[in-house]
Amino acid sequence: MKLVSWGPPCRCLEYEVEREPISSIRISPVNEPGEFGDQRKRRESVLPPESLPNADCIHNHRYVNLRRPFPRLLLVDPEMLHILGNPTRACDGFTRREALRVGGLSLFSGLTLPRVLQAREQSPSNVAGTAKSVILLNLFGGPPHQDLFDLKPHAPAQIRGEFQPIDTAVPGTQIGELLPQVAQVKDRCTLIRTYSHKYNSHNPYNVYTGFDGGNDQENYFAKRVDHPSIASVCQTLRPVVSEVPPYVILPAFPGYSQALRRSGPYGGYLGSQHDPLFTLLPQTQKEKQPDYKAVVAYGTPQLPSLDSLPSVTADRLDQRHTLLEQLDREVARLERTRSIDVLDHFQQQVFTLLTSSKTRSAFDLTAEADSVRDRYGRTLWGNSLLLCRRLVEAGSMFTSVHWEEGQTANHWDLHENNFGMCRVMAPIVDQIVSALILDLEQRGLLDSTLVIVMGEMGRTPRINAKAGRDHWPQCGFVLLAGGGTKRGFVLGKTDAEGAYPIERRVSAGDLAATIYQLLGIDPHATVPDLTGRPNHISHGGEPVWEIMT
Repeated sequence: MKLVSWGPPCRCLEYEVEREPISSIRISPVNEPGEFGDQRKRRESVLPPESLPNADCIHNHRYVNLRRPFPRLLLVDPEMLHILGNPTRACDGFTRREALRVGGLSLFSGLTLPRVLQAREQSPSNVAGTAKSVILLNLFGGPPHQDLFDLKPHAPAQIRGEFQPIDTAVPGTQIGELLPQVAQVKDRCTLIRTYSHKYNSHNPYNVYTGFDGGNDQENYFAKRVDHPSIASVCQTLRPVVSEVPPYVILPAFPGYSQALRRSGPYGGYLGSQHDPLFTLLPQTQKEKQPDYKAVVAYGTPQLPSLDSLPSVTADRLDQRHTLLEQLDREVARLERTRSIDVLDHFQQQVFTLLTSSKTRSAFDLTAEADSVRDRYGRTLWGNSLLLCRRLVEAGSMFTSVHWEEGQTANHWDLHENNFGMCRVMAPIVDQIVSALILDLEQRGLLDSTLVIVMGEMGRTPRINAKAGRDHWPQCGFVLLAGGGTKRGFVLGKTDAEGAYPIERRVSAGDLAATIYQLLGIDPHATVPDLTGRPNHISHGGEPVWEIMT
């Protein structure tokens, strides 16, 4: 039997238990993290059990009991939890020990190993917080702040564009004419006009983590060494036990339309058990639209659980019970420590999530009144944001809508046809954001739910030859509502062209620190990377106190 775990410095160690109780432990270093099988170096050393600690060992903060005499151990690696025992095969060719993949099935976020509940007791990061949950609308591509929330009507024509400012419910505050419904709820919102960073990339790394020091091409595909998302950090420092997934991104993972797994929303070096649950997006558009000729996107995100994942289909639930019974037999061999209690809890939570009627109910939009459906609009984005509200209501901690749909050219990377694209998509933003704010308010959830609308960057002040605006991370906007933020407030001021902040620049780290603060997580806390080095969760940022109540 083997126990695989991460050991410093960024190596994978394999502990092979030769007999029970063992007289030695064989350790095999591996070239790189995640390399197994034929790529493994066959350099081994044999250690007596006295060389290992009697107390719990920690490898990448996975707690594994190694107290003597050594019982049979569970196989644990950073990506998945395998169950050891008799390797019987199910009808689909998988062994049952392969069936429970904690990292691969993101549905189990926050529920793996004793690290989870120990964090709740040991974390020094608790601070006073107002928000219990977050709903983030990420306008993927970079929305043009000069056409939405920071218009410059007195600038030259090649800068000010085609739209005019309109008054809002807050005297003296104006926004773009394409957002009349948001204008009417501006008295419930805070607007930051000076969000600024240095990460010129569409990877939502800065949006979901607060880190803006990444590299564009390197971050096309998420890696284990990446910084974890804000939600992943929250799950680590304050785990959520719920009948619904605590962290969900809709309608699909960032980059799905380009066959990329863009960095940002994942658990990174905290482990894939802190990844979000990504919903599935059915294809409803038969023909792909040109990149800069957007049409309205329709569809409803689907839950990738019992009906969608081959390892957890409904007709295998009895086998799942057998799997848990197998786990019970193995666990019974371990010493009665606190780790065992947590593992038992893990078993119960996994099966509860797999069969939870509460989770399925949260994804059932037919339960909503027609008036509510119509208020959000029955577009892909209206359905997605309404699902976020239902998930928050059911107990999810962090939900996000990532505005990316390849078939309908729904994105905000407006290098061409900026104004035509805005005329299609901005009215949808207007409808769904105002609907969400009013819906949360009417349900008594706005004060405890932090709503965030933003993109990974802004756009250039000057309009290019194709009537587009290009990348501009130097300045953009963030709209916030609820969760302890001020009402009717505007922070920051930009120059005459909307190019640079001239008053109160807010960095990606500052925004992350603000979210942590509002959630009751110490923004100055640290989490360790794969080498054990502490990393500041806000990446040097400080909370934006001016926007908090």
